[in-house]
Amino acid sequence: MLGDKLLEVRNLRMYFRAAGSGFGKGSAKAVDDISFSVEKGQTFGLVGESGCGKTTTGKCILRMNKPTSGHIFYKGQDLATMTDSQLKPIRRQIQLIFQDPYGSFDPRQSAGAILKDAITGDGKRRTRMEIDAEVSRYLELVELLPSMADRYPHELSGGQRQRLGIARALACNPELIVCDEPVSALDVSIQAQIINLFEDLKAKLGLTYIFIAHDIAVVRHIADVIAVMYLGHIVEIMDAKHIFANPIHPYTKYLLAAIPAADHAEERERNGILPNDDIPRPGNAPSGCPFHPRCAHAAESCRQHRPELRDLGYGHFVACHMATASDAMDK
Repeated sequence: MLGDKLLEVRNLRMYFRAAGSGFGKGSAKAVDDISFSVEKGQTFGLVGESGCGKTTTGKCILRMNKPTSGHIFYKGQDLATMTDSQLKPIRRQIQLIFQDPYGSFDPRQSAGAILKDAITGDGKRRTRMEIDAEVSRYLELVELLPSMADRYPHELSGGQRQRLGIARALACNPELIVCDEPVSALDVSIQAQIINLFEDLKAKLGLTYIFIAHDIAVVRHIADVIAVMYLGHIVEIMDAKHIFANPIHPYTKYLLAAIPAADHAEERERNGILPNDDIPRPGNAPSGCPFHPRCAHAAESCRQHRPELRDLGYGHFVACHMATASDAMDK
C-alpha cells in the first residue's frame, strides 16, 4: 500500500579508484552522498545525463556493486552491509530489467528455458506440467503468446525481447524492480506500449519500481516521484506532476529545455538556455555546487560551498543556494 516505506537510501557513496591512487584525489565519485526513499507501490524515477551516477545507484541497490559507504535499507534490512550469503534470500525480491535484454540472454536458450531457470531458482519442487503452466502465465502477463516459449531471443523483435526480460524478472516474484533504461533502445511507438505494460503490471501485482532513464519526458509518464541526478548528486526531488509546472534547480530546467519542441519559435527560445560546454567528468568534479560552471545564475557561494538537499515544502527537495521556500508550490 502506498505510504509504507519499502526502500531507504542514506548517504550512499560509490567511489571507483583510479589506477595508482587511493579513494581521494584520484577516485571517480560516481555516487557521492545521496539519500532518498521509495514507498511501497510507488514508481520512483531517477533521471540525468549519461555519467551522472543513476545506473551505479541502481547497481548498488541490487548489490551488484558494494557501496563505498552509506546504507540501503530494504524493509528495514541494510543491504549495504550484508554478506553474499545473507543477500541470497533477498535477491529474488529485488530484480533488474536491462536496457539491452538481448545481451542478458543466453542465445542458446529458448524463451521457455529462460523463464524456467527464473521460476525454479527458488528451489521449490514442481512438476514439468506446473513449470510449463507458469511459463505460459508469465508470457501472457507481458502480452506474449504462450507459443513463443519455443522461440529463441534472435527470433524475437526488440519489443518482444524486452517483454521477455520483464517476464523473467516477474518469474522471480519480486517486490521491487530496478528498470535500467528499459525503453531507450526501442522505437517510440513500442516505448509507449512497454510503459503501459509497466503500469498495468504495477496495478495487477502491486509492484514497486525504480525507473532509471535519461529522458525526463518518458519518466514523467510513469513515475510518481522524480529525482534528478547530476555528477553523482541528487539536485532535485519532486512529485512527477510538478516537473513541468515548477522545476526549480537550473539543471532540471536544462533537462526540460533539451526536450525537442514541435514549435520552431519555442524550440529556438528554449535552446537559448542550454549550456554549450561539456559535462565535467566524475573524477574531476568542481568544488561547491557541481553544476555551478554551467549555471548562468551561479554566485560566489555556489563556487565555494556544496548546497544541501533541502525540503522547500510540498515534498519538493532542491539542492540550490538560490532556491527558497516561495519557489515551491502545491498544485
